[in-house]
Amino acid sequence: MQLLGNLDVKRFLSQFWQTKPLLVRNAIPGFKGVVQAPELLALATRDDIESRLVLRRRGAWHLRHGPFSRSQLARLPTREWTLLVQGLNLELPAADALLRRFRFLPYSRLDDVMVSYAAPGGGVGPHFDSYDVFLLQGPGRRTWGLSKQRDRELDPTAPLKILRNFRPEVEWLLEPGDMLYLPPGWAHNGVALEPSFTYSIGLRAPSHRETAQEFLAFLQDRIAFDGVYTDRGLKPARHAAEIPEKMLQQAAAVVRRIRWRRRDLAGFLGEFLSAPKPHVVFSRPRGPRSPAQFILQCRSRGLRLDLRTRMLFRGRDFFINGERVEPSPRVWSWLVRLADARTLPAGRRMPAQLLQLLHGWYLAGWIRIGDRHE
Repeated sequence: MQLLGNLDVKRFLSQFWQTKPLLVRNAIPGFKGVVQAPELLALATRDDIESRLVLRRRGAWHLRHGPFSRSQLARLPTREWTLLVQGLNLELPAADALLRRFRFLPYSRLDDVMVSYAAPGGGVGPHFDSYDVFLLQGPGRRTWGLSKQRDRELDPTAPLKILRNFRPEVEWLLEPGDMLYLPPGWAHNGVALEPSFTYSIGLRAPSHRETAQEFLAFLQDRIAFDGVYTDRGLKPARHAAEIPEKMLQQAAAVVRRIRWRRRDLAGFLGEFLSAPKPHVVFSRPRGPRSPAQFILQCRSRGLRLDLRTRMLFRGRDFFINGERVEPSPRVWSWLVRLADARTLPAGRRMPAQLLQLLHGWYLAGWIRIGDRHE
């Protein structure tokens, strides 16, 4: 793959993945990015898009959260600031196509495309991430210092998690089309030499604590035990404030009755990992097509998942935007193709049962008519 410097995917995953950094020169030849500065600044003014501004003034770090007004952005200094915009793939088809270049990794691990637009001297300071990341250089040049240092002390005065004593072990200059892969825990610091775009393809890595908490919440809606606490034969309390041993024993017995199957866990992961982020809103179609019109248009034009839609599957279960669907075997292969390719092309006679299911998703704004982004 050109994207991995002609490395075989298996070799990349066995030798570099979550192990050591990889610098790929010319990973995407002639890469000009997927967004220009005016368009990016316009996105940062919207309240439905996550954006941040990192500035450095007289050695001190400052952080602001969007949305920003046009006058705020127009007053930015000429140096030492960085604008970060998350979820570019949810807005621009070209950014979504960039994310799909990394489909040699499971979609459940791909998070989003974030773009960093920096003025000369701009950056977010030396830091480390708890997840894998691919840093693809767009227009402009940026230097990157890397270190596997053990000193993780943070700057107590900074509003971001910035390493206090960063000591780079290697420094690389990235030009348009170059890409840097970083495993979790590698300290890094990027500094723009000129107006510069860097596209971060971030990988999702839920913490064990988050997974456990969300799974317990998932089970909460599925637990239905009969009975209430009883203490027939109760003896006078020696200490009224002391929790009785019998109460503790009954509570322990109830907790031991909590059970789950492997399929319950798979269902939880599917719903959890396909759920949209809280700020994501789907646009329902204006003048929605009737089921009959929808069927005709899908067969003639195909269909595609909306940019915001997350669709996964495990076994016979499919998960779309946090909801679970168990389709009939007749449509299973169609949904696998839709989940993997995110489109179903025109010219193929889709089963009526499939189209009935898809029409509901279309009304919710989860899929769009037409197998290509216009």
